[in-house]
Amino acid sequence: MRVVFMGTPEFSVPVLEALVAAGHEIAAVYCQPPRPAGRGKKERPTPVHARAVDLGLEVRHPVSLKGAEEQAVFAALQADVAVVVAYGLLLPQAVLDAPAKGCLNIHASLLPRWRGAAPIHRAIMAGDAETGVCIMQMEAGLDTGPVLLRKAVAIGAEETTQDLHDRLSALGAAAIVEALATLPELAAQVQPEAGVTYAHKIDKAEARVDWSRPAAEIDRQIRGLSPFPGAWTTLDGKRLKLLRCRVASGSGRPGEVLTGLTIACGEGAIEVTEAQAEGRGRQDAETFLRGTAIAPGTVLGE
Repeated sequence: MRVVFMGTPEFSVPVLEALVAAGHEIAAVYCQPPRPAGRGKKERPTPVHARAVDLGLEVRHPVSLKGAEEQAVFAALQADVAVVVAYGLLLPQAVLDAPAKGCLNIHASLLPRWRGAAPIHRAIMAGDAETGVCIMQMEAGLDTGPVLLRKAVAIGAEETTQDLHDRLSALGAAAIVEALATLPELAAQVQPEAGVTYAHKIDKAEARVDWSRPAAEIDRQIRGLSPFPGAWTTLDGKRLKLLRCRVASGSGRPGEVLTGLTIACGEGAIEVTEAQAEGRGRQDAETFLRGTAIAPGTVLGE
C-alpha cells in the first residue's frame, strides 16, 4: 500500500521500520518539528525524523495541520492509508478523510480502557493484569474509533513502563503489518461505552513517594513512572529517584530503611533494586549501596 506514516517518539520507530520491511510504499513521514535539546539547546530531530532520514524517506514536520494549505499537501500524497502512532497533533477531519482507506491508529492499550496520553503508565499504576495494542480506525473523538485488531499481553510483576513500552512497540509494529495485510477481512468493532477510562498525562506532582501508602501501591507508582519522570523520595535532603523495585516482606515506620534498600511502607515494604541519586547515573541497588551507606533505621522522605 501507499502509506503516510505519522509518528514522533522512539515508540513509533519500530512501526516505521516494520512498514518499510513489509514492502509498503512510504509516501511521506510526518512527525513533530525538531526542538532544542541538550546543553547547547541545538535543535534535535525526533527519533522518527532521524530514522526516516536514515531510510531515505521524505519527512514533513508542520506545526499544525489545521490550515487549508497543509491539508491540500497531505491530500496530494494520494495515500491508500495513514498509519498514526504517537504523532502528537490532532488530525482535522479533512486529514482523516484524505487517505482512501482512512487513518489507522496504533494505541497502546486495550480500548476502551486507557484512552488518552499515557496508557502504559496508567495501566501499570492501576495494577492492571494485562494490556496490549489496538489498531483503531480514527475518527474525530479522542481514541473513540472502532477497533479493527487487538493484541493482549500480560503485565509482568516487576515490569516498568520502559519495559512495557518496548514490548508494546514491537507488538504494535507486528499488528499493523498484519492489519494492512488483511484489511478487507477485518470487521470494525465499535468500542463499548462500559469500561471507558482516560489515561491522563503524567503530572510531575504524582512522582513523590508517600511512604504511608501500602507497598503494593508504591510498587506500582515506582514501576509506572520509570524511567520518566521517575518516582522519587529524599535521602539526607537530596532527591533520590527510585526506578525498579519489588514488593518485599517487613514492616516499620513508613519510609524507614529496614536493610539495604528495603523500605517500610504504610503496609508492608518494598525492595528498591535500581536507584539514581542527584548528579549520578542509574545504579543497581548493590552498586548504589557501595557508594552510599544507608544505616538501617534511616527514614527517607523527611
